[in-house]
Amino acid sequence: MKQIPIGASELRCGCLAYGCWRIAGAAGPAGPSPEAVAAGRRSVIAAYESGYTLFDNADIYGGGAAERILGQALREVSGMRERVVILTKGGVRHAGLPHPHSPQRYDLSAEHLIESCEGSLKRLGVETIDIYMLHRPDYLVDPGEVARAFTQLKEQGKVRHFGVSNFRPTLLAALQAACPMPIVTHQFEFSLMRLDPLTDGTLDQCLREDITPMAWSPLGGGMLADGAGRLLSWQQKYDPDPIKPVLDEVASAHGASRAVVALAWLMKHPARVMPIVGSTQPDRIREAARAASLELSREEWYRLLLAARGHPLD
Repeated sequence: MKQIPIGASELRCGCLAYGCWRIAGAAGPAGPSPEAVAAGRRSVIAAYESGYTLFDNADIYGGGAAERILGQALREVSGMRERVVILTKGGVRHAGLPHPHSPQRYDLSAEHLIESCEGSLKRLGVETIDIYMLHRPDYLVDPGEVARAFTQLKEQGKVRHFGVSNFRPTLLAALQAACPMPIVTHQFEFSLMRLDPLTDGTLDQCLREDITPMAWSPLGGGMLADGAGRLLSWQQKYDPDPIKPVLDEVASAHGASRAVVALAWLMKHPARVMPIVGSTQPDRIREAARAASLELSREEWYRLLLAARGHPLD
């Protein structure tokens, strides 16, 4: 798989990331079943064998089980840890934790970030996280406090680099102004069904500041692939139907699938967008990797954009 640099860092990895959100299955209070754990490990190993070398995770995925499953795979596969970039996120807290009356909230306090990062290190079974990201913007975030937490984690050797997820460009700028180290990644929803990053300043900022953009839900919950996916609650307003005929035409011209073309469309952007592939099916994981070698023409890119917009350019 084609390798790309990660922001202003020494890291390089495959141009597609593998997302671990679903690898724990529908984990309940007792955690995932042994069968779900085994399936999750197979998904991770299939991704690694297909050339994915950045693995995206979070402390809340499967209640921590997704980090444990990834950690098991790292220990099972000889040399894997040395060849991959481990990214995980913290800052989202569920209702009822740590007290019964605690509300759902975002918490980017230094105390919680350090505690969350240390928990992720234990679950992953690693000494250092390559990229640690703020999962959601906390309305009470103090950029100086986050900078102090980042500095402590870096000086202690627990984290190499830092990123954010779902941030407004103005908030990312405020955080970067407070941090002595560069923010190297920004993860946000971006697909042919969610075009906002093209116009809200998000991708412009990534270009200007040398931040690697990472696109979550790059296939619109699977709806841009075979249509068998499930739209999340906030995606219900998006309609994939006008896009699919054009996807089919472009896919036919390249002997590729809809999913491959939709991923290649994202990677055409000069900011070097890195789609996060989240399927747990090994055949789909391998198929998606074909997008790394598909180069769309400018005309094909714009045909797909116009189909997604549903109206001509202004």
